[in-house]
Amino acid sequence: MTSPFDLAGAEPGPAFTITLDGRTVEALPGQTVAAALWSAGVTSWRSTRGERRPRGIFCGIGVCFDCLVTVNDRPNRRACLVPVRPGDIIRTQEGTGHVE
Repeated sequence: MTSPFDLAGAEPGPAFTITLDGRTVEALPGQTVAAALWSAGVTSWRSTRGERRPRGIFCGIGVCFDCLVTVNDRPNRRACLVPVRPGDIIRTQEGTGHVE
């Protein structure tokens, strides 16, 4: 089966690891946090403030704010825009990401 990497002729650099809530996740250079999480089979990493409904990526271009996540202790980062870096510590986010 042909992969998107084959179609684009892409040769990404070596994979590295990040963590999501203590779980090791493999990522590739150039991926966003959302892309790395999706590649690992994670589709939800935030819950809404009121009803705690699961959210993940929706628009994919940084407009909707559904994909908010905490990256290296910084809450409210848009996973679809933040490039992932080796050793990043990602945490799922509840509500605003701050102690309420």
